[in-house]
Amino acid sequence: MNKKLRDEATDKWFDAILLLRNKEECYSFFEDIGTVAEIKAFAQRLEVAKMLNEGKTYREIHQKTGASEATISRVNRCLNYGADGYRLILERLKEREEKRE
Repeated sequence: MNKKLRDEATDKWFDAILLLRNKEECYSFFEDIGTVAEIKAFAQRLEVAKMLNEGKTYREIHQKTGASEATISRVNRCLNYGADGYRLILERLKEREEKRE
């Protein structure tokens, strides 16, 4: 974890997110907190991470998501050298998907 990121206000922000109970509450909260473009950017980055994890090429990812090469590269760096946040979420999403099958 990046120690520069952690402070009391950020802890409260994450605590607030953890209080959301369902997807509808997430939509309501994030719509109030961020712009549509910001929310879509986060969603795009998660999709990019998923596709990189599946071994897709930058070209395939750009064609499907519209993400720039810079965004794809940044997500790739996070996947390989980051705090493992993407990997954690991708594993949990995969586990949830497998339970549904």
